[in-house]
Amino acid sequence: MEGLLSIIDQALEYQELNKKIEYLSQELESKYTYKGIIGKSPLMKKIYEKIEKLKDLDTNVLIHGESGTGKELVAKALHYSGNRKKQPFVALNCAAIPENLLESELFGHKKGAFSGAVTDKIGKFHFAETGTLFLDEIGDMPIGLQAKLLRVLQEKEVTPLGSNKAVPVQARVIAATNQNLAEAVEEGSFRQDLYFRLNVVRVALPPLRENKQDLPLLIRHFLQNLQTEGHMVNRISEDAMKYLLEYDFPGNIRELGNILESAAVMAESDIMEFRDLPEYLRKNSMEKKSIDQNLFSQLVGWKLEEVEKKVIETTLTALNGHRKKTAETLGISERGLRNKISRYHLD
Repeated sequence: MEGLLSIIDQALEYQELNKKIEYLSQELESKYTYKGIIGKSPLMKKIYEKIEKLKDLDTNVLIHGESGTGKELVAKALHYSGNRKKQPFVALNCAAIPENLLESELFGHKKGAFSGAVTDKIGKFHFAETGTLFLDEIGDMPIGLQAKLLRVLQEKEVTPLGSNKAVPVQARVIAATNQNLAEAVEEGSFRQDLYFRLNVVRVALPPLRENKQDLPLLIRHFLQNLQTEGHMVNRISEDAMKYLLEYDFPGNIRELGNILESAAVMAESDIMEFRDLPEYLRKNSMEKKSIDQNLFSQLVGWKLEEVEKKVIETTLTALNGHRKKTAETLGISERGLRNKISRYHLD
């Protein structure tokens, strides 16, 4: 009986400790969360500051970032933290709708405007009322429709297809893209006047590979969400964490979430191990190790000076002889690089 009571006491203490850990973890996450966006790095803090300045303004905003970096989250933060938060937030993916339907989705149409238009349709500009219209992947909008969008932004009114009557609109427009619109303007695939109209203020989101400082915080956030969905994982092993810190995440935060969800399904305990990560990551890790081993095995017997000379020579060649870039890549000063070039007769 004494042993049983001792076990029960320990279980109650463990339960209480878990509650405290969960509370502190939630407090920590809320401290580094802004309107649903996770991050505490200097890069993210600058974005939060910009959102604070823009949230109550009517200024058009262009959000730029690779796929999976959270562009819609930023748009929602701009909307729901500002004075339009009680009005509609309407999102439209310009790349997901066929060209012949996109104009109707934006501006609406009257019955009989085209084949299949059996009823009147309200466009997204009207549906957003005095709220926010979020145009995602604006770079994929057809060039012909860009001119019509520009007119709406300038005149603050839309004319539904099949109608001769213009109707005023008041929605704020926030656009997003993963493309370099400045280059698209030069190539002729995006209108320069529309680019300037949308790009009044630009919010640039960093890819995850350039913002690894926030990775542990993001992982903790995803693990907590997975627990609420019924998964047992609440921690990640050192090996798995080390690999994720070295991985480039071409799919950014969205890919991270998918990786962790897949690993949570495969996990056999409350600790997510390296073996639980998706197969393509584990295969990539083994290939990288094999390449590294082959590379270093070829250097056996070389003198350190020979290795250094070869590294400098190869880097210079790869960077077309650009000394400043070579010095930055190798992590040395330009003066140090000049000395080594002279020493190894690489002029």
